[in-house]
Amino acid sequence: MLRGVFVPHVTPFDEKEDVNKELLRELVHRFEDAGLNGLVTLGSNGEFPYLSFEEKVEVAKIVREESSLPVIAGATENSTKETVRLGKALLDLGVDALLIGPPYYFKPSPEELYAHYSKIADSLDGQILLYNVPKFTGLNIPLDVIERLAEEHSNIVGIKDSSANLGRIAELLRRMGDRFTVLAGTADVMYPSWMLGAHGAIVAVANVVPELCAELYEAFLRKDYERVRELQLKINLINEVVVKRYSQISAIKAAMELRGWHVGRPRLPSLPLGEEAVEDVKKALEEIERYE
Repeated sequence: MLRGVFVPHVTPFDEKEDVNKELLRELVHRFEDAGLNGLVTLGSNGEFPYLSFEEKVEVAKIVREESSLPVIAGATENSTKETVRLGKALLDLGVDALLIGPPYYFKPSPEELYAHYSKIADSLDGQILLYNVPKFTGLNIPLDVIERLAEEHSNIVGIKDSSANLGRIAELLRRMGDRFTVLAGTADVMYPSWMLGAHGAIVAVANVVPELCAELYEAFLRKDYERVRELQLKINLINEVVVKRYSQISAIKAAMELRGWHVGRPRLPSLPLGEEAVEDVKKALEEIERYE
């Protein structure tokens, strides 16, 4: 079972908006050194909708080769056929699991979601995590669909739930028990979701403060709940600015640059943050240093 805090890492680009392979390799080792439990490549923060099929395979190949930690690879596409195609290519690289969100252009019905994921599960020989991300897809995968898929397909092993809805996460845990991995997908509900029984998290803010996210999980495992509370509040402060207040991709890359971690600008049509927004991010980073 996949457990712990995973970073859905950004994709570094150079001045021509090509993938910067060297910076990507550096990032992998930086996150490993921070004590995180694994990496998620080709997630939302990796700007996967902006990458070609070939670029996705290239990025995943580098991450898999460089990392000794578990690697989950995003394989979200708008058609079932393309999802299967990408999923097979990524599994051939040796990734540990796939993270697959719903189609995000045409909004599928519950029955279409079931058919989509069923065909994928039947076509792929590898572990699959569902990805519930209403912020970007405009829908929540119904709990009945999740339960049915997990019962009928042994390789659908878990979910990243980015709804930030603790009631939904609690009901998912009640229905599925420990046989199904539930990972929080929003940083501000990590601690409360773990108290309910969730198994870890995949959170954007781990790009910016990986060491705090790693320490949070370690403190939780040793039941140092006062330290967990302190760290959760500190992480929430950064999350409020880089994930909620501004364009997520742009703000995360700006925050990483402020920490001296060069990752380049986001790929167009996303734009870098303006000066005032960058100053706001800088103040948030300074605030958590004073909060130590």
